[in-house]
Amino acid sequence: MNAIVAVCDDWGIGLNGGLLVHSKADMHRFVELTMGGTVVMGRRTLESFPGGPLKGRRNVVVTHDPASLPEGVMGVTSPQAALEAVADDDPSRTWLIGGESMYRALLPHCERAYVTKFDVTLPADAFFPNLDEDPAWHVESIEEGGVTKRGKAFSFVTYAHDAR
Repeated sequence: MNAIVAVCDDWGIGLNGGLLVHSKADMHRFVELTMGGTVVMGRRTLESFPGGPLKGRRNVVVTHDPASLPEGVMGVTSPQAALEAVADDDPSRTWLIGGESMYRALLPHCERAYVTKFDVTLPADAFFPNLDEDPAWHVESIEEGGVTKRGKAFSFVTYAHDAR
């Protein structure tokens, strides 16, 4: 499994259930990488999508109430159950997409983290673990991303997990 996330300089990822920075290039990359695969997320992340479950992907959602999920979404009741649900999926096509509690629970099971880093700090109430300070992770590649419409520079950084 891989993680994919967009972070600010302080590793903030969200505020009040929404993304901190909007970038067409980041969204395009997210779609390109995850399309046709499996996405694993928490219930609040699913609820943050204006169009509901992500089309063209198998949606696995961790929630206390799987029966309340939309049709076509696989509900599980714990991060461990999510791991079991995706055990037979191609790990290179399985994506952990949030939120904070799912990242914290499942990041140790990821081989790579695809991080869009925005050169800005904004108010946040949800954070991704700082991989630069975690000895189990190292930078595998950095690709310049460009600048958002609001003038925020960003890059695409891929981290690899060492201790598997």
